[in-house]
Amino acid sequence: MAAYITPMKLLTLARLVRLPNVFTAFADIGLGLCATVALSPASVDESFAWKAALLLAASGLLYMAGMVWNDYFDFEEDKRERSFRPLPSGRISLRTAIGIGLGLLIVGWTCAAITGRTGAMIGLALVAAILAYDARIKRTPFGPIGMALCRFFNVLLGLSLADTVALPSITRVHLALAVGVYIVGVTWFARTEEKRSDAKVLVRAAIVMLVAALLALAVATRVPPGTSSVYFPYLLVLAGFWVGGPVLAAIRKPTPERVQAGVKRSIFGLVVLDALMASVFVGSWGLLLVLLLPPALLLGKWVYST
Repeated sequence: MAAYITPMKLLTLARLVRLPNVFTAFADIGLGLCATVALSPASVDESFAWKAALLLAASGLLYMAGMVWNDYFDFEEDKRERSFRPLPSGRISLRTAIGIGLGLLIVGWTCAAITGRTGAMIGLALVAAILAYDARIKRTPFGPIGMALCRFFNVLLGLSLADTVALPSITRVHLALAVGVYIVGVTWFARTEEKRSDAKVLVRAAIVMLVAALLALAVATRVPPGTSSVYFPYLLVLAGFWVGGPVLAAIRKPTPERVQAGVKRSIFGLVVLDALMASVFVGSWGLLLVLLLPPALLLGKWVYST
């Protein structure tokens, strides 16, 4: 059997599931786990480590499932405009894609459900959001909101181990909303990435990402004074410049190449945003989530992210 699993087949599968982007899903969960450790220490018992691992697995598997179903529902469009992708090129059949997509959804939700009732419920909501977005919502003006809803539930999944009293709903929603609003901006920015974009639309999308940064800055109000890393606001500004460079370049000259570069930087910028918000709860230790970037960037050299 091993003889049939060639490096090219593995690369094709990695492209189908957008493997570099999976690390951004892990970062969402990492943010939730950091907030849980800080604000709900009673939840960190002997089962916490394996439940945390299951949440990471669930998030990654459900993200990859979303990418498979995205390409399945886009098959006819991809045949016309993106024939190089795994499904329209015939390197992976539609039947195989259905099997992979279903398998990832089922195993991903099961991993979430094993962690407890809250994980099962949020995991089910995430599955529904993924399928609704891929099958219908992405083709409507509400596409960016649909994608943001998937990320919103992903962050809530990372918070699902926390006690509801120790980590109140307002804090959970604040974190999930900061990530969700950021994704609204990124998705809006990427809507016409494969043709020349409208600079005015790109400006509006960039403003939405800026609003997300302001929401992230306000996360510091959710913890006792002195808890957050002293570098948090300064690093948030630096992160804004890091993401903003290619975004501004695309606004000045909205060619497909520049817009796609801005989208790619913005997607990976989510890891940085998650890490910075995590540092609000656990200090500089939260910045370790940035270590998810190197493997994502390395894989991005061979596997497209958009």
